[in-house]
Amino acid sequence: MAESVKEIPPFFAIPAAARPVARLTRREWLRHIALFLLTFVTTTIAGIITAAPEVDIPEPPLAGAIDYLMYIPRFYLDAVLGILFFAFQHPRLLVDGLTFSAALLAILTAHEMGHYVACRRYRVNATLPFFIPAPPLFLAGTFGAFIKIKSPIPSRRALFDIGLAGPLAGFVVAIPISVLGLLYMQPATSNLSYAIIFNDPLLFRLLSKLLNVPLDPYAPANPYYMAAWIGILVTSLNLMPVGQLDGGHGTFAVFGKRVHHLTGRIAFVATAVLTVLGFWWHGSPSGFLYTVLLGVMLRMRHPQPGTMEPLGNKRLVVAVITFIVFALCFWPFPITIS
Repeated sequence: MAESVKEIPPFFAIPAAARPVARLTRREWLRHIALFLLTFVTTTIAGIITAAPEVDIPEPPLAGAIDYLMYIPRFYLDAVLGILFFAFQHPRLLVDGLTFSAALLAILTAHEMGHYVACRRYRVNATLPFFIPAPPLFLAGTFGAFIKIKSPIPSRRALFDIGLAGPLAGFVVAIPISVLGLLYMQPATSNLSYAIIFNDPLLFRLLSKLLNVPLDPYAPANPYYMAAWIGILVTSLNLMPVGQLDGGHGTFAVFGKRVHHLTGRIAFVATAVLTVLGFWWHGSPSGFLYTVLLGVMLRMRHPQPGTMEPLGNKRLVVAVITFIVFALCFWPFPITIS
């Protein structure tokens, strides 16, 4: 996800070997592990909900004012407990939930550890990933993960490497999970109807041709497919060239401050237009969340690295590869609500 970095004055560039890297305390280790385990639980429940058939949940009684006040919390709790009880009665659903959780967290962990390892290489102080659990009935069971960079970015190359190492690492892990998702895809049955259709990004469309597996928007989603789909969507969002998103870091490192400023605003306007079209053509309001997020990112000032040395040809090649990865992951209308 996006990393917040501090600005360093040009005259204060410290050699990488001279910068101390803080060690994690036992309390910090426990906090990161606890958040990861809690997110594993919520993503497992999300995977069970994705795979489970519709479970009949009785509505709470409405006898007095307290019942009306507590209706939504009680119905929510009853729904979660009912689905979990159903899953333990049908172990296959529990396996699907665990598979979804492991696959999705593998992508997110690879993404954040890509940032973290790059930070360690440049001796930039950074935390381990903070995983953010979401309410169990939320689609993915998590709001993602992030690392917090606690010292300035020393150079242009460091900004480039730290910013792009995450999405590229996550994308590499997402490829085999995408392949499994397509190989495990089952044909749709005539008696199934879906209110939400997950539209396939370009990566899935290319892999389907290579694997000779036809894509069917009405096919039941398997845990590998859903984990890869969400991971690819997160990658595309992070690679947008806006603010302090990963793509924003890469754009700043390659093109500089002015182009970064311009492309961020172009991306925001384009996303806003696609949001309106997506709601009009596909009945999906999800784009409004992206527009708000990018609007917030535009208001965050991007720091200037300590030095702006040339990136070199190898990193320019990586920049082109990253743009291709964005093209493979981004789809203008990811969800259709019918």
